[in-house]
Amino acid sequence: QVALVESGGGSVQAGGSLRLSCAASGYTSSNSCMGWFRQSPGKAREGVAGIDKAGNTKTADSVKGRFTISKDNAKNTLYLQMNSLRPEDSAMYYCAQARRPCSFYPSNWLSDIYFNYWGQGTQVTVSS
Repeated sequence: QVALVESGGGSVQAGGSLRLSCAASGYTSSNSCMGWFRQSPGKAREGVAGIDKAGNTKTADSVKGRFTISKDNAKNTLYLQMNSLRPEDSAMYYCAQARRPCSFYPSNWLSDIYFNYWGQGTQVTVSS
């Protein structure tokens, strides 16, 4: 089993920055596809950014140029650096891990249907 614990959320003003962290424990693998997702009330969960075993990343158009995903395999930790935050970025942010490498899935792998393990989420609120 895999346990994912997010931290780093909070309240910031528009234009500010936050860095989310996700500590993984249990049966983790640096080869597994990992990602960040977010969900706002009344909206579907959406993929924000993902990273494969080689460190290649995929980022949603809505956050491209502002958010950066990275990982530290030695620490089993995933990060999401969020800059130039906007009120529309407000959501619960979730860390997720798939059982397989990203290359195992179709090209649209940044979708929650491919991810098996989820953290409890961390709230991000951006005020204008």
